[in-house]
Amino acid sequence: MATIDLNSDVGESFGRWTLGDDAAMFQSVSSANVACGFHAGDPSVIRSTCAKAVQAGVVIGAHVGYRDLAGFGRRFMDIDPKELADDVVYQIGALQALAATTGARVEYVKPHGGLYNAIVKHTAQARAVVEAVKSVDPNLPILGLPGSEVLRIAEEAGLRGVSEAFADRAYNLDGTLVSRSQPGAVLHDPAEVAEHVLRMATEQSVKAIDGSILKIRAESICVHGDSPGAVAMATAVKSVLGEAGVAVGSFLPSV
Repeated sequence: MATIDLNSDVGESFGRWTLGDDAAMFQSVSSANVACGFHAGDPSVIRSTCAKAVQAGVVIGAHVGYRDLAGFGRRFMDIDPKELADDVVYQIGALQALAATTGARVEYVKPHGGLYNAIVKHTAQARAVVEAVKSVDPNLPILGLPGSEVLRIAEEAGLRGVSEAFADRAYNLDGTLVSRSQPGAVLHDPAEVAEHVLRMATEQSVKAIDGSILKIRAESICVHGDSPGAVAMATAVKSVLGEAGVAVGSFLPSV
């Protein structure tokens, strides 16, 4: 049976403010991108999220981003590469410590939001992220968009780059994600999202926003946990994949 990793952004609540239903998402996904406190999350939320992931048998990854709580990490920041590298190291380390208290460990790194989009083409920031990850643990894979600078530099540095696609996002003709500021950028219908993912997993392709079909190779597919109806979408995706003979499982060979 073919296998595909489903990941979700989780641990994005903060203090008394709650975002998403992480426990429910863990019933459908195999990897958890846990916010590390810079774009969302706080120590108590992070620790609780890790515990829930462990209970559900879901792999934990560090969801690192710009230091931008007010903007939820979705805005580009023109930050010095050395400072960015230090910020990424800090975030991974914080998650490693909190995950350890739940008997888990951080298995990979996925940049978030504005940083994720920037390092598709921003070489200096991409290199900073790769150098930060390598300095902490060169065995940590990095998730990124196919054809991105961060994956190219990661592979040059001897790190594993994991190509990722998005279940609930529209694609431009060049394979990049449609900006959230544009209409139709985020998909909300569970049936449409499930069809989107099935095409990615079985045909290695994706329908662009103009209806054309792009070839895409994805080792992991993200279902955002903060979208309205996220749980319904994740459930539909897992169900459709199962019906097509595709199992949901981690991209890590040892898990």
